[in-house]
Amino acid sequence: KSEEILACHEAGITVFVPKTKTSGATFDGRFGKDDFIYDAETNEYRCPAGERLIWRYKTTERGLEFDRYWSSECQQCSLKDKCTPSSERRVTRWEHEGLLEDMQVRLDLAPDMMRIRRQTVEHPFGTIKAWMGATHFLTRTIERVSTEMSLHVLAYNMKRVIKLLGSETVMKAMRV
Repeated sequence: KSEEILACHEAGITVFVPKTKTSGATFDGRFGKDDFIYDAETNEYRCPAGERLIWRYKTTERGLEFDRYWSSECQQCSLKDKCTPSSERRVTRWEHEGLLEDMQVRLDLAPDMMRIRRQTVEHPFGTIKAWMGATHFLTRTIERVSTEMSLHVLAYNMKRVIKLLGSETVMKAMRV
């Protein structure tokens, strides 16, 4: 989540996660947000047709600040069918979107990072799945499944710490 990436950045942690592509437009065969180029100096976007999408207003959704941009030239555009079914194409930008863009640049410059991340993360999940007997969760509803998964992760982490530090050290640390 973008909020977690921001928290990592503020804590001095370098994050390597691919930027999510959530545009429904690309699914429908239209231009996605990536096709619109942001210019930080002018605080504007440039659309695939070369028009400027200017800043219109700031809004808050789910506790996050977003800026909205659009052009007044969309009605006359020859690419409108490939862009939007609405009267104009609106682009939304999170106030910390630059962090996500920087993260994607880092990832593009170090393509092996995702392979390393996958290797690091897949082992614990594979182990937990084996402990569960490769079955489904035993509970229902997101809250209960989340609790069940948290207990599995806690058990995995405890076993890892005991394996790395030894049971004596772990027991001593738990008493403190």
